[in-house]
Amino acid sequence: MAIVMNNHVFKGHRTLLGNKFVTYGELELPTRFDNYPKSKNGFDWGNSSIGANQLAFSILFQLSSQELAEKYVEQFTHDVVRGLHTRDWILSASDVLEWIEKNCDIVQQKEPETKVKVKAANNPAKKPKKQKSNIVKDICKELDITQKQLAEILEVPEGTVSSWAVKNEIPRLGKKAIEFYMKSQKNQKIVDSYRSFIELLQAS
Repeated sequence: MAIVMNNHVFKGHRTLLGNKFVTYGELELPTRFDNYPKSKNGFDWGNSSIGANQLAFSILFQLSSQELAEKYVEQFTHDVVRGLHTRDWILSASDVLEWIEKNCDIVQQKEPETKVKVKAANNPAKKPKKQKSNIVKDICKELDITQKQLAEILEVPEGTVSSWAVKNEIPRLGKKAIEFYMKSQKNQKIVDSYRSFIELLQAS
């Protein structure tokens, strides 16, 4: 398969509240659920879940064919999608095409390696547990505020926010309120920047 030059990139973003968005060439990447009905909940990355498989299939489908995407979705998930651990990531189309060029003929030649992995799985090495992030603390860090200030913004008791932090879970209405506040903050920054520009323009 010849590699075609392509300057587009795939971009992924996971919000603090867990919503995931993936674009290709600044347009939303289709889930291709009609072609590959694995995950009704959309994309995921940083793991080998069905959501990660859905993302792998859509990326491969975007740059090749349905047949190739179906054939190599598991391998691409393992090699690439599973390694996207950050909230925001960028994957160039040329890198994907290079992966296809290198791997499209060797995926089925890995049976001996699979046997070794199965044998090793009988005595798995203990991996250090990853420290789970706390959604409330992450939001406060993102906004540079305390939990008390977050409670004041949402007009709820401070104990309510503390309870969310302990459970590491925010109810749906709470998430909506926080999303609305974060959007309003971004809009306010735009307004402030515009005002500063006007003041500089008037002073010149």
